[in-house]
Amino acid sequence: METPLTRLVGVRHPIVQTGMGWVAGPRLVSATANAGALGILASATMTADRLREAIREVRSRTDAPFGVNLRADAADAAERVRIIVEEGVRVASFALAPSPALIAGLKEAGVVVIPTVGARRHAEKVAAWGADAVIVQGGEGGGHTGEVATTVLLPQVVDAVDVPVVAAGGFFDGRGLVAALAYGAAGVAMGTRFLLTSDSTVPDAVKARYLAATVRDVTVTRAVDGLPHRMLRTDLVDALERSGRAKSLLQAVRRAAGFRKLSGTSWRRMIRDGRALKHGGELSWSQVLLAANTPMLLKASMVDGRTDLGVMASGQVAGVIGDLPTCAELVERIMKEAEDTRRRLTASR
Repeated sequence: METPLTRLVGVRHPIVQTGMGWVAGPRLVSATANAGALGILASATMTADRLREAIREVRSRTDAPFGVNLRADAADAAERVRIIVEEGVRVASFALAPSPALIAGLKEAGVVVIPTVGARRHAEKVAAWGADAVIVQGGEGGGHTGEVATTVLLPQVVDAVDVPVVAAGGFFDGRGLVAALAYGAAGVAMGTRFLLTSDSTVPDAVKARYLAATVRDVTVTRAVDGLPHRMLRTDLVDALERSGRAKSLLQAVRRAAGFRKLSGTSWRRMIRDGRALKHGGELSWSQVLLAANTPMLLKASMVDGRTDLGVMASGQVAGVIGDLPTCAELVERIMKEAEDTRRRLTASR
């Protein structure tokens, strides 16, 4: 299936696996790429040296195009850009809007730039700055999310920009792909659906929690870091929502101390990073600390398998997913469903 997205990045199918921290590592990314979709390596939870190693590991597993997700606000963003340019990575994606200078530098090096946005004005801004495409995530998507549903946000953005638009938030099958194309999108991006594959390195016990979830078990909370965050409801989320300020601060300090021990990050740096994430909101001190070490809360679940202590970011689609196919099986299934759906729609005329 050829679309502006497949032509832009050189993949066979208009499907993107998003750059999920602690989840989108070399194994998942290479399996996605070999299946003909665009795999995105998550670099925010890696050191710069580990990023270079991970890129080379993906290269050793596939000849297909893939991308790297970057934090535009990272202190070492320029160094990470240099690494992906030197390593010949095809695509750079961003969870936050990259600066015009960052976009220009990547494009000059031949790297395709695809930021993720959650509002029409953000899409218009990065498109004007030179982004090659945008991923538009509606409120159904996992992790930090907005309030506007994909079915409302997507047509707004498609009408507002002249670059390819990839739809994210609420997609998991071929019917959704056809629906996104009907809205004018050039493809779909999926996180939770790729997390729940046999190629994902997420521990089996964690995958079982996702598979057991209903749509009511996926919630949006501000209790973790003060920002709307879509995740599975867990004991940690319940405890944070019930806790008063003093108890929340004590829990946050304990978790932050653990983060410092593992990462070597100073208290000053954690507080600075946490406050930088508030985006104009008023965060309590516990939320500032939790915002700074949210990556470690994700690691507790996605790497260590501690569903009792960690955060389990999740799209609403977790409530309708019930199996763990390989990436190859998943992509093949989606494309077959899409073709069957298009054929059925044509036949009904």
